Amino acid sequence: MAMRIVAESARLLGASRLIPIASAHIDGALYHGDSGTLFAEKLVEGKAKVAIRSTLNVGALDLTGCVRIRLEKPQRDMARRMMEAYRKLGCETSWTCAPYQAGHRPAFGTDVAWGESNAVVFCNSVLGARTNRYGDFLDIACAIAGRAPDYGLHRPESRRARLIFDVTALPASFLASEAAWPILGSLYGREVGDAIGVVTGVTCHPGEDALKAFGAAAASSGAVGLFHIAGVTPESPDSETALGGAEPETIVRVTPQLAAAARARLSTAEHPKTVDAVAVGSPHLSSNEFAALEHLIAERHLAVPLYACTGRHVLGRLESTGRRKALEAAGVVIVADTCVVVTPILPDMAGGVLMTNSGKFAHYAPGNTGYSVLYGSLADCVESAVAGKPIFMDIVA
Repeated sequence: MAMRIVAESARLLGASRLIPIASAHIDGALYHGDSGTLFAEKLVEGKAKVAIRSTLNVGALDLTGCVRIRLEKPQRDMARRMMEAYRKLGCETSWTCAPYQAGHRPAFGTDVAWGESNAVVFCNSVLGARTNRYGDFLDIACAIAGRAPDYGLHRPESRRARLIFDVTALPASFLASEAAWPILGSLYGREVGDAIGVVTGVTCHPGEDALKAFGAAAASSGAVGLFHIAGVTPESPDSETALGGAEPETIVRVTPQLAAAARARLSTAEHPKTVDAVAVGSPHLSSNEFAALEHLIAERHLAVPLYACTGRHVLGRLESTGRRKALEAAGVVIVADTCVVVTPILPDMAGGVLMTNSGKFAHYAPGNTGYSVLYGSLADCVESAVAGKPIFMDIVA
């Protein structure tokens, strides 16, 4: 059944053959309805097993028990059955949208089949492995078959940049700030859609967490599966290489005014006087991001809950060092295995205001949670959580 799904998908996509893949990251284990659970259980009943390394994206439940999920019992039971079915299929119970920070890092040039938009764009852009944006259920079918359709971003000619996204006009202080990268990613996604572009004007490596934030925002506001940054990402030592020696079809010149407008679009709350909750960790917080969060809180107590979403690979480190208890004592609500935008965790609050430093949260939260959104840096988020009202510490372009 899995091979029939993969082969028929290849036919529909115009792929002439299937290719072997080295790994998969499965997005289809997030409960959206009973049909997904029944599909996974059908695979289990047929004694299916994944043929390659397969990690799991977030589920609908926090199996670590860090936080209570507000699903009713029938949906909770079906979500648990779904997660259990994927475990029985042989998938690693990673339950994170950032598997690349949990040790799943396929080698440069390797063909893989990954789901979850931020994981796909990071895998392609930062690691230089090759995957398309595999949708739910096709991802697990590829993992069982050990094959994927040979099309799109698996093919070298499809990975060539067609346009330039030039940030040379932006201040160096802005590019060095943590808040810049979700803003630029959001603008990039809006400008390029599903095209391949190369970012020019970045003079030093911004770090993996910044690239993670950029890619997640770009994949949310657009359909970005791959970006290049000249001198930073592995397939782009310079813009000429990224473009394959061709002239760019267009050049997007990013001005401070464009960046400011992109930042403004990330907020949907209009001049709120209070903040009801703060959420960070989309994609899941890394150990370094937790360290930054702890430094900013600095033993103060938060007036409103700050939901910090992460994977169990990071949670284990927090627990082994006693840092989890200190964070929770300060008012941080740690969320593992899932996040506040994909399953009901936030209090049901009409007109609530959620502050975040995540471009992905900013994009999806209004529709998924009913909260309006304020975008700010991590420092802004912490100060606002302490004060219970919007506080902006970092004013950036």
